Amino acid sequence: MLAAGCTNGPAPADDGRGADRPASRTDTGTGTAAVGQVLAVKIDNVRAARPQTGLDAADIVYVEQVEGGLSRLMAVYATRLPKTVGPVRSARESDLELLRQFDRPALAFSGAQGKLLPLIDKEPLEAVTPQDAEDAYYRGSEKASPHNLYLRPHRVLPSAPGEAALTTGFRHGPAPDGGTPTRSRTVRYPSARFTFTWSPERRGWEITTDGAPTVTADGRRLAPPTVVVQYVDVRRSGYHDVLGNPTPYTETVGSGTAEVLRDGRSHDVRWLRPTATDGTRFTTRAGTPVAFSEGQVWVVFAQRP
Repeated sequence: MLAAGCTNGPAPADDGRGADRPASRTDTGTGTAAVGQVLAVKIDNVRAARPQTGLDAADIVYVEQVEGGLSRLMAVYATRLPKTVGPVRSARESDLELLRQFDRPALAFSGAQGKLLPLIDKEPLEAVTPQDAEDAYYRGSEKASPHNLYLRPHRVLPSAPGEAALTTGFRHGPAPDGGTPTRSRTVRYPSARFTFTWSPERRGWEITTDGAPTVTADGRRLAPPTVVVQYVDVRRSGYHDVLGNPTPYTETVGSGTAEVLRDGRSHDVRWLRPTATDGTRFTTRAGTPVAFSEGQVWVVFAQRP
C-alpha cells in the first residue's frame, strides 16, 4: 500500500455519519472530559483542509492511511491546548486500538461510519462529537464544508493534563549511537506523500505534504524534532465509505521495524507493543531503548515491506 505518486484530485466522500449519533453512553451531560485525559483530535489532511490550525501545539501527530490512499492525522494534546484545532474529520476503527494506550482519552471527531459508532461507545474513551459537545465546535468561513469544522479544546478539557498523561512508552534523551546522516526522508501512500527535510537551524524536520510546505494557519513551517516511520500491517477493515471504498485498518499492536529521524540522522530500530493497553517501545537491534528529542513527535504509519 506504499506506492509512488500523489493525486491532486478531490478526496473521496467521507464516511462520517455523526449527525444521527445519540449522546455517548459515557457523556457527562456537559460534553466535557475529566481532568487528566489527553485530547486526541482527528484532523483532515486533504489539500482543501490545509493549512490546519493547532497542529503545532500537539505533543504527538499520528499519520494514517484512509480511503483512496489518502492520509489523515490524529493530533494528541497533553502539555498545552491551543485555542482552536481543525479541520476536524471522522474517526476510523484502527483509532480505537491506537488510543487504548491512554487512560480514557477524549476523542474529538466529526462522526464515523454508522456500524462503527456502537464500537466507539463501548471503548474506554470520551467521545466528543458535535452532537456530544455542540458548543465546543464551530464552522469556519475560510474553507468549504466539510473542511471547515473546528474544535475549541478548552471547552472539552479545563486544562492540559500534563506530560504524565502521555502513556505512549516514548522516551526522551540523548540520541542513540550511530545512525545514517540523512537530509530528507519521503514516505508515500497511494495518493499522498510526506517529505521530512532536516533543518540544522531549526533543529527539526521541515514537513512537505503532497509537494507543498506544511505550515500553520499563520504560515509557520512545521518542523518536529523527531519523526518516526513505523512499519506496520495495513489491511482492509470491515468498513467502507459512502462510495464503497474499503477503509484501511492500521495494526499498531505487535512488533516490527521503524526508522527514527532525529538530529539529522536516521536510526534503524525495532518497535514493540505487546497489547493495546501498552505503549510502544523503540529499541536498537541490540535491545537498547531509543530516546527521542524533546518536543513534538510525528509517527507515520507505513505499510510493512
